[in-house]
Formats: sequence, C-alpha cells, structure tokens
Amino acid sequence: MPSHVSKDRQSLHYIVRSGFAGGIAGCVAKTVVAPLDRVKILFQASNPDYQKYAGTWSGTLRAISQIYRENGIRGLLQGHSATLLRIFPYAAIKFMAYDQIEALLMPTRESQTNFRRFAAGALSGMTSVFFTYPLELIRVRMAYSTRSSSHSPDVYHRPSFLSAMRNIYREGPSAGAPAHPSPPAPFQSSIFTRFPILKFYRGFTVTVVGIIPYAGTSFLAWGFLRSKVLPYSPGTDLKRATPIADLSIGAVSGALAQTVSYPFEVVRRRMQVGGLTRPDRWLRWGETVRAIWTTRGWRGFYVGLSIGILKVVPMTAVSYAVWQWGRLILGL
Repeated sequence: MPSHVSKDRQSLHYIVRSGFAGGIAGCVAKTVVAPLDRVKILFQASNPDYQKYAGTWSGTLRAISQIYRENGIRGLLQGHSATLLRIFPYAAIKFMAYDQIEALLMPTRESQTNFRRFAAGALSGMTSVFFTYPLELIRVRMAYSTRSSSHSPDVYHRPSFLSAMRNIYREGPSAGAPAHPSPPAPFQSSIFTRFPILKFYRGFTVTVVGIIPYAGTSFLAWGFLRSKVLPYSPGTDLKRATPIADLSIGAVSGALAQTVSYPFEVVRRRMQVGGLTRPDRWLRWGETVRAIWTTRGWRGFYVGLSIGILKVVPMTAVSYAVWQWGRLILGL
C-alpha cells in the first residue's frame, strides 16, 4: 500500500468517514434480520414460552408466528431500538478499528497473511465490544422479556430501553430471587453494591473470548476469499468487486464465523439473563457451562444454531456489502 494512503488512514477525516460507513452498514444489516434476532435470543436464553420451538427450522417460523399473533410487528422488533443504539457505535468502531489495524499489520499486498487477517479481525472485534457491551446487555434483556416472564402477565408492557436499564441497575438479592436460593457469595454481593456499573457487564468475559474466534474468522474468511476470488485492478493494490461478490463472500464469512464461535454465544446469553434468574450474584463460566451440559448435553451449546446461521448469513452479507458501498461513496 502506498505510504500516502497509510498516512491518510491516520487522519481524523478518514477515521470519521470510516466509522460512519461501518455504523450505517451495521444498522442496515441488523434491521434486515431483526425478527430472527429476537427469536434466537429467546431460544438461546431458554425462555420457557419458546423452548418447545427450539431446534428446527419450522419451529423458528412458528415462534415468529406466535410473537406476531401476540404482539404484532412491534413484538418482532422488540429490543430493536436498543439494537440500533448499540449497533451503530459497535459496527462503526469495529470497521474503523479494522481499517486502522489492517493498515498497521498489512501495509502491502505481500504482508497480507491469514494470521494477520485473523488478528486484525479479532482485535477490532474486542475493541468494539469493550466500548458497547452495556448496550448489548440492555438489548438482550428487552428481547428476552415475554408475557409470562412479566410480573403482571395479564397486563404486559413491552420494556423500554430506559426501563430495562433501570431494572438492571436495581437488580439485587431481593429482585426475583429463585425459589431455592443459595447464599450469595459475600464478594459478589459487595462488588455489585460498590460498583453497580458491573451489572451491565454480566457475561462480558465470555463475550470477549467469543468475539476472538467470531470476528477473527469473519475477517479472515472475508480477506482470504477476496484475495482468491476477486481480481486486482490494473496497476493498483485494490480489488475490483461487485455488490454480488461482496454479498456472497460476506455470507460465507458469516456462516463460518457463527459456527466456530456459537458455543461461546450460548454461554454468553445465559450469563446475560442471569440477573433475572439469579439477581443476587454473578454467574460464573463454569456453573453456566455445567448447567447447559446437565440440561441438554453437547447439543445445548448449539441450541438455536439453525436460526443463528439463518440470521448471520444475510446479516454479514449485507453488512460487508453496505460497508464496501459506503467506503466507495465516501471515497475511502
């Protein structure tokens, strides 16, 4: 890559445009798959109203039908406001960080290796997760809420972004404790009391670990397939792509990344809704993994994978394609 391009990538003007293109790409992609995202969260978190549908493609459609019958189109988009509020900065930071890290690790065509592609993707994913995780937790809580999980099932009110945020902040030993509670660990109780902000980071560690294979594999597959499939423009280091090519490569990248990282995502969802099932304490990796294994065995770590693939393939395809379109429009 020519040196003037590398310097241009460090400019504030470039960084802002790169982030804007990534943020728009993320919002468009998430909107396309919003109903599937709601159902996937209900499956992963073992919501009792929808467990009977989990595990089959037809079950996914029946779950969507039930949500629509009970709450209409707003039910299918429940939690989407929090999704958009989160996904714009998340995607903006992810793609912007990838642009910067790619320029640092792979400044020339010869320096582009699969390890560096994976590393650049993993680092960009970790950076975006760190800054936007509380918004992700709020989104999951909004999507998890159903009529039967409400304190007043006969008068069900869809949770708003602010109400979900307040509920998370107020969670404690007295908030919906289980029928047979175990004494909360003193350290866990005191740390939530002293640092209530940590309630917004339930499941953060497993998310960070899970984003490494997900974002790393996604950007690795994206860069590798583009390098093998797309021709270079004459006399440049730039690939000559079409929207169909970007959509196809993005779809393959998303499918691979989702399959590799899915068990981490299931554990993460369980830990994220832990404030509803065990508000008095921080659920640990080990006990969450054991609970999943005891209940459903190894298949429990892949519950909802079919809907995950159904969601991630179009989402990733649209995300990469719109990102490339945005870069083209903004002259990046």
